[in-house]
Amino acid sequence: MEDLSLHLMDIAQNSVAAGADHITLIIKTEGNPCKLICEIVDNGRGMDADFLKKVTDPFKTSRTTRKVGLGLPLLKQSAEMAGGTLSIESEPFKGTKVRAVFCVDHMDRIPLGDVSGTIRMLITANPEKTWIIQFVSSKDVFSLNTDDIKLQLGGVPIDHCEVGKWIEDYMNEGIKKVFGGVLDEILRGIEGNS
Repeated sequence: MEDLSLHLMDIAQNSVAAGADHITLIIKTEGNPCKLICEIVDNGRGMDADFLKKVTDPFKTSRTTRKVGLGLPLLKQSAEMAGGTLSIESEPFKGTKVRAVFCVDHMDRIPLGDVSGTIRMLITANPEKTWIIQFVSSKDVFSLNTDDIKLQLGGVPIDHCEVGKWIEDYMNEGIKKVFGGVLDEILRGIEGNS
């Protein structure tokens, strides 16, 4: 995958397919040297311990439309190539948490990509879900909850194009505010790599 936003979209779509109605996406930076951490937490059907052990094997998938599942194996590969890790916690009927860690200054880290546009697409394609979005750094926190937005809309659907545009713009401002000094490095990856 070309950027992390595409990984986030793929994993979030797994959450939707697993029947989750609450999906949290967290992007944060921490530490020195700086790490970029992406977490997707859902309340979907989860996985049992046996399936969880094999879930990063591309030939172990719950899909019925094809025999190969590449989302988690590719995310694991991207994280490890950037000096990071992938961890997955899951319990049947309790949900799943996927956590990918990337070294910001690693030469093989892929760029963050269009996170705001990707999340907007996820929200408007699944308006009945509760989406909680958080951007976190040592300096600031941004949070968006679609249930709160729906209350303020007074009957206007959250998947209305103008609402979607506002959500995207609001998240872009949140990204700039929270990640400030490391924003350029996070967005593009290492110079010459994007």
